[in-house]
Amino acid sequence: MLPIPPISALRALEAVVRLRGFSRAAEDLRVTQSSISQHIRLLEDWTGRRLLNRGARVTEPTAEGLRLAQVVEAGLGMIGEVCAELRSQKAAERPLTVSTLPGFAHNWLFPRLIRFDQMHPDIPVSISTNQEPVDFRSGNEDIAIRYGLGGYRHLHFEKLMGERIFPVCAPELVRRGPPLNEIADLARHTILIDEVLPLRGKAPNWLAWLRHCGHGELKLRRTRRFGQSNMVVQAAVEGLGIALGREPLVIDALKAGRLVRPFKEVTVSDFSYWIVCPEEALQNPRLQAFKTWLLEEAASMPALPLPVAPGAAAPDAPPSRDAKGAGRS
Repeated sequence: MLPIPPISALRALEAVVRLRGFSRAAEDLRVTQSSISQHIRLLEDWTGRRLLNRGARVTEPTAEGLRLAQVVEAGLGMIGEVCAELRSQKAAERPLTVSTLPGFAHNWLFPRLIRFDQMHPDIPVSISTNQEPVDFRSGNEDIAIRYGLGGYRHLHFEKLMGERIFPVCAPELVRRGPPLNEIADLARHTILIDEVLPLRGKAPNWLAWLRHCGHGELKLRRTRRFGQSNMVVQAAVEGLGIALGREPLVIDALKAGRLVRPFKEVTVSDFSYWIVCPEEALQNPRLQAFKTWLLEEAASMPALPLPVAPGAAAPDAPPSRDAKGAGRS
């Protein structure tokens, strides 16, 4: 076999020619611009030829550089096709792995997943819960559900569902706790806080809901803070305080009577839930089946129950899931 220069240098040249610049090539390959420059210098030293004409704004290949870049592009394309075929064969033998947030998995996905299993018994699904950006290149996850404002670069993403936010609490808290006749009464209760990190200056938090209601900040007597949404929901179910409910995470508890809405005010959140995957993964029929099912489930979510009227008795709450023997996450 004839000697060839390092593959990393050839990939750098192909990216620079295709994207007409060092910075864009560095971004595409997820390396530094200086690394791209080093690879190009190595390649020019190895070939003994000038391969690129560097301009102020655009980098153009020489005739030799273009010829080499085209061959590299064709070769990498063939390698990619064979690797994709091999991986798709392997993927058909393993579960479809879904990466999602713990709170969303616990409160929305898990209660519905049995329906997908019944519809597609030939597609096993594994769930990976984490809050970090997904590196699909590792091959550990096939598709992800993420919470945020969208804009996942270099990936296919589409909106699964938006959300509304509103206070929720256990029925017992309405019956026996301090009055909840108006928003100012929240100051007399323990407030449960989901520590969602803001994105681009936005967050689905108590302050956003209060501002939408035309209400200023409250001087809260007591708060409890939680790092995961499922813990906030469970704390509200157990009567530990009043939570700001995010609709997909509390809709089942509301319909079951484990939670109630003490106020009618509802705010549309800036945040949404997003289906995220590599563009090429859309060719996977198993992934497409799961994505279609997710969208159908989101579209068929039940309507939001009416709030408890001020001064009215809240319905009796059924036993919590813990009382029935289910464990907490």
